Amino acid sequence: MVKKGFLLSLGLIVFFPAYTFSNELVPANEAVAIQQIAQIVEENIRTEAKNGSAHRDAHFKAHGCVKAQFRVLQLPKEISIGIFAEAREYPAWIRYSNGSGKVQNDSVGDGRGMAIKLMGVERSQSGTQDFVMVNHPVFFVKNAADYVEFQKAIVEDSPIKFFLPGANPLNFRLHELAIATAIRSRKVDDPLDIQYWSATPYRFGDTAMKFSARACDKPVKPPSAETTSPNFLRENMQKHLDHGDACFDFMVQLRKHAAEMPIEDPTVEWSEKDSPFIPVAKITISSQQFNTPEQLKFCEDLSFTPWHAVLDHQPLGGINRVRKAVYETSSRIRHELNGVERREPIGF
Repeated sequence: MVKKGFLLSLGLIVFFPAYTFSNELVPANEAVAIQQIAQIVEENIRTEAKNGSAHRDAHFKAHGCVKAQFRVLQLPKEISIGIFAEAREYPAWIRYSNGSGKVQNDSVGDGRGMAIKLMGVERSQSGTQDFVMVNHPVFFVKNAADYVEFQKAIVEDSPIKFFLPGANPLNFRLHELAIATAIRSRKVDDPLDIQYWSATPYRFGDTAMKFSARACDKPVKPPSAETTSPNFLRENMQKHLDHGDACFDFMVQLRKHAAEMPIEDPTVEWSEKDSPFIPVAKITISSQQFNTPEQLKFCEDLSFTPWHAVLDHQPLGGINRVRKAVYETSSRIRHELNGVERREPIGF
């Protein structure tokens, strides 16, 4: 059961002071593009809310939020940075979701999200550290200018226009289309049994990282997964946790080569051959009942953003700078329209 007395009230989501990482290259027109994106997102949320309650502009459909423990491992000194500076445990909420801004049958091809919120993080202004991931190693939008065009295509309910804008092949975004197609083609039966990636880079002290959460190998196989219900991903999660615990290895990939591992282009995958993912924490999701009306409502009211972070893990790159405005706008507007106070959890 979710207790109502454990939340810390926040009038606004607080961001860190402006800090530009040495390898970030901010385009001159980016601020204008981000302003356009935030305006489109706000207008879209307000329009959709006329038909009911306001909701997230992306990752609308939650499969559920689960209680978890995030245990930082004993690490070598050279990677004992930020959240990973000492071996300790953090209580965490984890939200699993579809990527679409619409509620649709789980059988429809879509990205799947895993958003982790660590609590009791003393050096974060929000008191939390969020790790936001999808089940694909790269993103399908390159920068803020392209994101404007993507949002316009979404508003027109014609995403293909973003990838194939007009008849001129020189304007086609075939690389991005291939990524989006790969994301939609990934078969998922159980959100607790796959791998997720940050796709975008983050600070790791004086260098940069990407991160990933990979489901642990389980010696006992859960009951057979359901695949016919419209909400089979939620049902399979609950079935999994009725049967036993779930766990993930949380890993970081350090930036080794500037040219091959760009900060400003999240459509480029960083080579695991050149820089393998390093396990830094273990996530344990104990057997639990999460599929209740109260907890699903609690899940809807949570806000996740990459900018809930300690400075050592500040988000990097243009898409993360877009997210700073988009996630803030989405959270602020939907809470305002739903008459719900924005609050960060401080415990279970």
